[in-house]
Amino acid sequence: MLLQDRVALVTGASSGIGRATAKLFARHGARLVVAGRDEARLSSVAASIEAEGGQVLALAGDVRDEGHVRALVDTAVDAFGGLDIAFNNAGALGPMGPTPSVSREDWGDALDVNLTAAFLGAKHQLPALVTRGGGSLIFTGTFVGHTVGFPGMAAYAAGKAGLLGLVKALAAEFGGQGVRVNALLPGGTDTPMGRSVANGPEALAQVTQLHALQRLASPEEIAGSALYLASDLAAFTTGTAVLADGGVSIKR
Repeated sequence: MLLQDRVALVTGASSGIGRATAKLFARHGARLVVAGRDEARLSSVAASIEAEGGQVLALAGDVRDEGHVRALVDTAVDAFGGLDIAFNNAGALGPMGPTPSVSREDWGDALDVNLTAAFLGAKHQLPALVTRGGGSLIFTGTFVGHTVGFPGMAAYAAGKAGLLGLVKALAAEFGGQGVRVNALLPGGTDTPMGRSVANGPEALAQVTQLHALQRLASPEEIAGSALYLASDLAAFTTGTAVLADGGVSIKR
């Protein structure tokens, strides 16, 4: 019960890593506010948490909407008394293909989801974390654009790489107030987003062989790393990019 009596917010919780992390946080005692764009799937996640005895509130919306981001924090404070952990996990692949073919609009949309939404989350989550006496602020990044460059993924790589600068700045700015800020960088993971890249037997084999472990991660395995960063096990860990990438970064 690593998160007993903690209040946690998880975005992108309707599927994949966010779903697995929300369920794991609940099993470790956290009271949860979960967010995602798909209201039906988000409600299903909340129902499964409640069925296991967890406390959870679901609020569907778009993390690019500052009003929605503010409402998530307000919900945590009003319903559960504060906020101790924020896992900003929502993201999108954005446009795939040759960079000259990427439109300005698609580029901007990708950065809005993967970087600007993270800033908006931090903007509203940090005051609540500080009021609580500190806590853990986590962002889902990626090895793409950090340790490995892939062709055709410029917008995704740029947005996610920008997260690392945000993490370092926030860790330095708020460390003295007890807030730890870290990025979690998964490798290939068996999620709907991951399967959209490894979208066939040949592509799956290519992605798999990039990893030292010669397989994809399950969402639950990445959730375990998020739990570490959220808990007191990581009490002296801040400003880092934590690779949970199955060794893809050492194979390239």
